[in-house]
Amino acid sequence: MTISVHESRLRTLPVPSIGVHAAAKAVMTIGHGSLYEACVAMREKVDAFLAEEPATPLLRRVQEQVRISARVVDEALERYRPEEISISYNGGKDCLVMLIVLLACYARRYSPPKPASSVANGPTRLAPFPETLHAVYIVSTDPFAEVDAFVESSSADYHLDVARFLLPMKKGLEVFKAENPSIRAIFVGTRRTDPHGEKLKHFDPTDAGWPDFMRIHPFTRHLDIPYCSLYDQGYTSLGGRRDTVPNPRLKKQGSEHEFRPAYELIDDDEERLGRYK
Repeated sequence: MTISVHESRLRTLPVPSIGVHAAAKAVMTIGHGSLYEACVAMREKVDAFLAEEPATPLLRRVQEQVRISARVVDEALERYRPEEISISYNGGKDCLVMLIVLLACYARRYSPPKPASSVANGPTRLAPFPETLHAVYIVSTDPFAEVDAFVESSSADYHLDVARFLLPMKKGLEVFKAENPSIRAIFVGTRRTDPHGEKLKHFDPTDAGWPDFMRIHPFTRHLDIPYCSLYDQGYTSLGGRRDTVPNPRLKKQGSEHEFRPAYELIDDDEERLGRYK
């Protein structure tokens, strides 16, 4: 997976409530009281993960890619203030990993929020901690209820201020930029195996990317990060209900309708076999 920073030299670049409440029952929640608490919790998880002696070569590679990605996030936070940063968030595994790394870096970058009654004792080394993180959700045509439910619950957990658009990606980002002129950079999670993903670089207008994350599921499962329940039903790449089915490579032997979870897919190049486009 690559984490992209789309800078504001963009050429450019209301969620339908389809059974959201029923689907939300299956969604785990974390319940952080503030963005600061969420960031600290993610920093602790990421730090603990990086401090572990990796049990497999795969985990060792993921650890190294986390370190690389965190360094690039830190560079982005040097360039942009919190109010100039947004994240493209649709509840998928790629943007979820990107969000976790971003939150962990926020915890190191900004000072804890002070009580309203406190008096400043001079300048602090770190910038004040933001209350929310800007996010944009480009809703798929005919979205899964499980995806909407996870976006809703995780946005609350991680204190995302989400702007939702039922528009194609390019048009949605154009409208988002027009409505939020202060935004100068948008973080976008992209896999190496996604269309054009292998060509992405660190910082470029629109088509930009960050180092490969290797594999997503070892990271989210190892850190016990809640994720959309569809990944446990054989879906490996999420779009809308009209263009997404469980990955045929994960079909259980002897069964027509049962699938193994997404993290059992071995070949990353087969991730999009469940997508019609």
